[in-house]
Amino acid sequence: MIVENSLFTDKVALVTGSSRGIGKAVALAFAKAGADVLVNHSKPEGTSKTKAEGVCRQIEELGRKSVAVAADIGSKASVGEMMEAVYGWRGRLDFLVLSAARAPFKPIEKLLEREMKQLVETNYMGNIFCIQKALPLLEASGGKIVFISSLGSRFYNPSYPLGSMKAAMETLVRDCAQSFAQRGVQVNAVCGGIVRTDSFKTLRQYMDDLENIPDELCVSPEALADVVVFLCSPLARGICGQTIVVDNGLSNSLYRPAWAKKPKL
Repeated sequence: MIVENSLFTDKVALVTGSSRGIGKAVALAFAKAGADVLVNHSKPEGTSKTKAEGVCRQIEELGRKSVAVAADIGSKASVGEMMEAVYGWRGRLDFLVLSAARAPFKPIEKLLEREMKQLVETNYMGNIFCIQKALPLLEASGGKIVFISSLGSRFYNPSYPLGSMKAAMETLVRDCAQSFAQRGVQVNAVCGGIVRTDSFKTLRQYMDDLENIPDELCVSPEALADVVVFLCSPLARGICGQTIVVDNGLSNSLYRPAWAKKPKL
């Protein structure tokens, strides 16, 4: 199969957490735009590896090169090894997309100490590790960094402690954008609305009204991926340190419509 366009010919993208969900959609979108893609997954064996290898095959069917790289981004050493693999594979990196996330679905007051450490280590420190290790390669190529956020960064959810980490990362995106501008590295974020991924299947167990949200107010992984590709393209050259909300208008109104109201007993 011939790749759909050549926008990113000879470019290399690394998408963390891209064996499934939004990360997978982003990896495939880069391939369709002409880039070669490193598919990051968390565990060296098992389902994680199998899914990542499947994504690589899909990318190769699009006419691009791809390789799966196992790395737990919460480990600085593991991230360092991943970046060595990036350099060894193509000798360059043009796009870093921070999509990997890991967190329990439970109220803040019920978080165990180990769960709080995991929240910070994976969803904040891990992203910083990736940025630090990738920066020399991105500076050499005039590259882009895009972080995948969610509406939990700004709206209350009773069982979504990940939201606080997303909010922290959106602030980091702004700070990095200013810090790296003189180095020629552009940094932005995409904030997704309700996306029907594996996480959605779990989240709906904790939010009674989630199933009642109509399909037209949900957003597809591919819609988010399109905006990520746009932010990495020359068309987004004037966008710096911004978080672009992609939610089909879900967050536009405080009005609570009939579909979101519980029936009176």
